[in-house]
Amino acid sequence: MAQKKEIRSDNTYIISQDTTDNPKLGAKILSDGRESLFLDYYFGYRMEWSDKLGREVAKKDRKREYLSLYLWQAPRGTMERQQNKEMLEVAKKIRFERGQQILESAEGYRLKKSNDINFLDWMWSYYEAYTKGDKRHIKRAHDVFIDFLNATDEYKKYAKRIKPNQLTKEVIVAFTEYLQHRFKGEGAHTLYARFKKVIKAAIEADVIVKNPCNGVIIKIDANKLNKDVLSMDEIKRLISTHYAGESVNIRRAFIFCLYCGLRWCDVKDLTFANVDYANKLLKFEQNKTKGHSNASGVIIPLNDGLLTLIGQPSADGKRDELIFPLPSHTMCLKALRHWVKRAEIDKHITWHCARHSFAVNILNNGANIKTVASLLGHSGLKHTEKYTRAVDSLKQAAIDSLPPLEL
Repeated sequence: MAQKKEIRSDNTYIISQDTTDNPKLGAKILSDGRESLFLDYYFGYRMEWSDKLGREVAKKDRKREYLSLYLWQAPRGTMERQQNKEMLEVAKKIRFERGQQILESAEGYRLKKSNDINFLDWMWSYYEAYTKGDKRHIKRAHDVFIDFLNATDEYKKYAKRIKPNQLTKEVIVAFTEYLQHRFKGEGAHTLYARFKKVIKAAIEADVIVKNPCNGVIIKIDANKLNKDVLSMDEIKRLISTHYAGESVNIRRAFIFCLYCGLRWCDVKDLTFANVDYANKLLKFEQNKTKGHSNASGVIIPLNDGLLTLIGQPSADGKRDELIFPLPSHTMCLKALRHWVKRAEIDKHITWHCARHSFAVNILNNGANIKTVASLLGHSGLKHTEKYTRAVDSLKQAAIDSLPPLEL
C-alpha cells in the first residue's frame, strides 16, 4: 500500500518514514505536475540574540538541499511509474550517503566529504541525475575531461581516479588549453561552460571546497560567427546528394532546419500538433529558453514545400506523433558528416550550422535583422548581430575572389 502523503502548508511532504533519519527525504509539489525531491538536515540548536526578548534564544539549525530530481505527481502509464521508482531509488541512496557523512564527520554541519572520493564518479552521477536540456553537453564535458587526462603525460595518472583536492588551478588551465587546441569555433567555450556548471554543483554539494576555475576563462567573441555555414548552392548540392543506407528522417529534419533555422533539440521534439495547417504556421517552444525567456515561443510561416516535407500524421487524431523520429544526437551527427562528405562539401558542418546557414542566407536575400531575430526566437538583437557580420565577411570574400584589376 502506497504511503499516504501528509501535505504541509508549504506544499511539501516527508517521504522518510524513520523518525531517526538525518537528513530526511521529502518532496515539494510543483505547479507543473511534478514533485521536487529534497533533503532536510537537522544540526541541533544554535543560540541567537533576540532584540525582542533582550537575550539569547535557542533556534533549530536546519538546512534544505534540493536534489534536482523529480517525481511525477500523478504518473500516467508504466513508463512514468518506472521513472518515479528510479528517481526515488537515487534519492534514497543520496539520503543514505549524506546521513553517513554526518555520522562520520566531527563537524557534521559542514557536510564534509571523504578525501577519498573519486571526482570522476561523482561527475558521472551528477550527469545521470541531471534533467535539463543540455544533458548531453554535461556527458560530453565528462568524457572530454577524461580524454584530456589520458592525453596529458602529467595528469595521465588521474585518468581513472582524481580526488577533489587534486583539481588544482594548474589542472584547469591545462584543460582549457587542451579544449582550445582540440575544438574549433564555440566548442571549447561550450564544453568548459558545462564543466564549470559541474564544478559549481560540486561546491554546493561540499564535494569541492574551493573553485579551481576561478580566474580561468576561455575568451570568445560572442558577436563573431565561428561555425561554417552552407551557401544556397551548397544546400542545393546537399539536397541532390543521395547514398545507400541514408536515413530519410535525418535527411528531412536537416533540410527542415536549413529552411526554418531550428536547433537539433527543437526539431527532434516537433509533433504534428505544432503545425497549423490552415494558416501554414509552425508554433513551438524553444527547449533552450523555455521557462527562462519571454521569447521562447516561436512562430514560423510555412510554404507548400515545407508542408510537403512535414507531411501528415500516420492516422487521424495522432497529433502528438513526432514529425521527424530521430535517433541519438551522435547518430544524427555521424549521418550528417557522411552526407556532407558525399556531397563533396569541404566544411565542418554540424546540426547547429543549419541554424546559422538559415540566418545568413535570409539576410543575404534581403531580410532585415528584426525579422531574423524573430524567426530564430532571439529576445533581442544582440545574438542576431553576428549574422550581419558574417554576411559582410561573405560579401568581402566574394569581391576578393574576382580576378585582379589591371589598369
